[in-house]
Order: sequence, then C-alpha cells, then structure tokens
Amino acid sequence: MNPIVSASDLATALTGAGGPVLLDVRWQLANPSGAAPPFVGRAAYASGHLPGAVFVDLDTELASAPGSGGRHPLPDLQVFGAAMRRAGVSAHRPVVVYDGGQGWAAARAWWLLSWTGHPDVRVLDGGLPVWLGPLSTEIPNPDPGDFVPSPGTHGLLDADGAAGLARSGLLLDARAGERYRGEVEPVDRVAGHIPGAVSAPTDRNTAADGRFLPARRLRERFAALGADAGREVGVYCGSGVSGAHEVLALAVAGIPAALYVGSWSEWTSDPRRPVAVGPDPR
Repeated sequence: MNPIVSASDLATALTGAGGPVLLDVRWQLANPSGAAPPFVGRAAYASGHLPGAVFVDLDTELASAPGSGGRHPLPDLQVFGAAMRRAGVSAHRPVVVYDGGQGWAAARAWWLLSWTGHPDVRVLDGGLPVWLGPLSTEIPNPDPGDFVPSPGTHGLLDADGAAGLARSGLLLDARAGERYRGEVEPVDRVAGHIPGAVSAPTDRNTAADGRFLPARRLRERFAALGADAGREVGVYCGSGVSGAHEVLALAVAGIPAALYVGSWSEWTSDPRRPVAVGPDPR
C-alpha cells in the first residue's frame, strides 16, 4: 500500500461511506528557549481544519516527556492508544494524517500507528496547503475507536542498534548537512553525528511544495546513498520526528527502514557515546 495519499484521492475517499479517520497533527519545533511558534498546534487547528479531523498533540500524545531518552521519546502506549481511540481510530478503518505541510509531524503519527499495528494509515502528501476543499472550525466528537497499539518487533532502533547499523548496514542522518557536519547545533547540546552515519537531509526528498518526489527518483536518491538491495537501513534525526519523515520517504520508494526514535538528542545525553564531525566520509 502506498503510504501517502494525494489531496484529490482523499477528497474522493471522503465522499463515500466508511471514509478514513482524519488526524490533524500540526506542530513545529520549538526554538531553543522552549517557546513554540504562536500559530501551530491547537490554535491552527481551531482556525480551520479538514471537516471531521481530530487534533492530536505530538508533544504529549505522540511522545513522552523529554529526558534521557531524547526530546521526543516513545509515548507511553496506553496514553497513545487512548488518544487514538478518542480520535475514533479503529483497527478496521483507514486513517489519514496531515500537518501544516512540512510533513514531519504527520510522518511521526504515521510511523507510530504503523509500528504499533495499524494496517491502513497514510499521510496526506503536501499536508494542509495542498487541500482544495472546505475547512471547518467545528470540533468533532467521534465515536470512540477500538485501536489498541501493540509494539512491533521490527522497525525500531535503540542507541546500540543505531551504532551497530552504522557499521554493518546503512544509518542515514536526516538532519540538515551543517548539523551533521557539526558546524552548527541550534537545538541539542553537542554538534556532530553518529560515527559511520551517512548524511541524508530529509528536505531533499520533497519538491518545493512539500510533496514527495516520485518513487523512482526517491529510489535513485537512496541507492546513491548506499541503500542497496538487501542492506539493512535505519534513520535518525534530532529527536525522531524528521527521521520519521525520511522513513516515510523510504517507504514510498519501497525500502523498509527502522527509526532510531531517541536520535541525536538521546545519543548525546550520554557523554560516553562517540561523536564524529566533518563531511560525509563516503
């Protein structure tokens, strides 16, 4: 199944019976002072959202509190499951997730739902900016869903797994190149990258309008980065959000990949872990 859906195909799906559950996950990374931009999240949702969409908060429902596990560690699955059921998510009904267009937050929700066992979840390619239909300010009250998340046996990396994959497979760093090289670090305490990781900024997977490049071009890009047939692939970023977007791009290309959710923010919480700086060694 294609993990993304176009705005036109979503509009068609919403006209029939049994349409997908819609989740609005608009979010933006806080600045270093901890303040979030003023018009994202619930404020943006309240001003207008896809009719019937339910807001999901990334910081509190798709992640646990920041700590030694990183800035966006895995959520408590009971909290996550309750949030999904409140939003009307059921195991038998498709789900479509969208955000403000960057795609990172929607990809985090897609990854969590997929990893915990939902069989049919997709991301609106390009997010809210590509939607041409009406918006609503009505807050829906959906019937509770029945989805009970169960952690997957594949697709998740911890710090040791990420380090091992950097040696034995392909570990992609989804952050901007200057952060990978250690030239700047606007968010986390230490600059640089996991030794052996390959720089693969996630913004190069999309066109200017935020929609993903065609699958063929994505396959070509990842092949050039070393994603050969049969090679195990993993992804990390700063805190497991933009990395989920790269995992989604890999899925569009037909390449399975695991996510190191703790990512750089967890890696650097332990001063014993090695840090590399400089350009991609390839």
